[in-house]
Amino acid sequence: MQVLDRRPGDWHPAPVSAVPQADQPAAPTPDRALRRERAGWYSYDWAMSVFNTSVTSVFLAPYLTSIAEAAADDAGRIHPLGISIPPGSWFGYVLSLSVLLQVFVLPLTGAVADRSGAKRQLLAAFAALGSLCTMGLFFVADERYLLGAVLFIVANLSFGAATVVYYSWLPDLAGPDERDAVSSRGWACGYLGGALLLAGNLVLFTQYESLGLTEGEAVRICLASAGVWWAGFTLVSVSLLRNRRPRESAVVGVSGAGALTGGFRQLAATLRDLRNYRLTLWFLAAYLLFNDGVQTIIGVSAQYGAEELDLSQTTLVSTILLVQVVAFFGAIGLGRVAAVVGAKRTVLASLVVWVGVLVAAYFVQAGAAVQFYLLAVVIGFVLGGTQALSRSLFSQLIPPGKEAEYFGFYEISDRGTSWLGPFLFALTYQLTESYRYAIFSLVLFFVLGGWLLLRLDMRQAIVAAGNTPPERL
Repeated sequence: MQVLDRRPGDWHPAPVSAVPQADQPAAPTPDRALRRERAGWYSYDWAMSVFNTSVTSVFLAPYLTSIAEAAADDAGRIHPLGISIPPGSWFGYVLSLSVLLQVFVLPLTGAVADRSGAKRQLLAAFAALGSLCTMGLFFVADERYLLGAVLFIVANLSFGAATVVYYSWLPDLAGPDERDAVSSRGWACGYLGGALLLAGNLVLFTQYESLGLTEGEAVRICLASAGVWWAGFTLVSVSLLRNRRPRESAVVGVSGAGALTGGFRQLAATLRDLRNYRLTLWFLAAYLLFNDGVQTIIGVSAQYGAEELDLSQTTLVSTILLVQVVAFFGAIGLGRVAAVVGAKRTVLASLVVWVGVLVAAYFVQAGAAVQFYLLAVVIGFVLGGTQALSRSLFSQLIPPGKEAEYFGFYEISDRGTSWLGPFLFALTYQLTESYRYAIFSLVLFFVLGGWLLLRLDMRQAIVAAGNTPPERL
């Protein structure tokens, strides 16, 4: 096949859609332009990762749970839309609902991005909406658990949609043999940015009394700060990234309502065409399972530490900060391991470690902060590598010209967008009233997802998608 005859050095980034004018400065050299655009791509991970760290992973779950508990009736239940549930299950159900909505929104977002060629504008719009809703979490107080839920759902939808567009740049910025390294550097930048803001939030939270704040006010400021950070650094990304021409000349210049209508048609066509890429679907199924487990652990770890292990909020925040710092080195380190043994083998080894983490978490003693910190170190080391290498693996499985659309399906189970795991966690807790059983139930996702990935022939899957396989898989 022709695709097998290409050499790694034959890869070139797709041409940008903007044409320099005669009175503009000379365009930078291709290598310089690529480095500049990669810097913009890395900077968006730096911008958006604070939503996962400060909002989803640390402050919102226990805070929204406490708001729901304050609104509970004499029987200890809340009644959103007339449905009776325990406050401890509220955040899990809210997270699941937000991601269930993403199942419908994200693939369409990708189809519109691929057809319109206006990725910069879409990235800016979704990031603006998401960051504004995140800032709005400052007003969630007293018994306004419904307001908190609505703002988070819109923010998480926007976060997912922006991430779909952001991920779709990866095949344009790195060839097959560079992709693991570029993806890993992006994740590492994200962890570093998330750690920096979280460190500032930790200082604010631990010193709130000396600043004349209540604990709730300090948490609300920390939540809003993530929105400000997200919005501010997105401006850097948008200024450096460039639009690409759609692969099909018939859709060049399509925008607005035409792009949306065409996006629906393109999405329908892709859903019909997916059966021709069954190995890509196989990888998506594996990823949906094991990354749902990863994301659920990230999303509920603060709740588990607060409600089951009786750890202080300071301990929980510092633990997530520790995860971010270790994950920076883990993402870079596992990226280098993948260069030697292959990304697939590295991810499979990481999944075995994740199972060990859940088993250990079940036996962590209440109040044992040191044990919780040790688990955080292990999680941090495998977290970045699992996610960065999975992203680069999937980018190899996308038919050329459909990057954003396929990443729309991928993002259904990416950062902060898992739904099966939070639902299982919340349901297990509701049935057993035990957070330990709830956290242990997540083992199922890693076992099934790892088994599916183990059985997948990655090289065959990449060739079937029309792409060049890297040297090591």
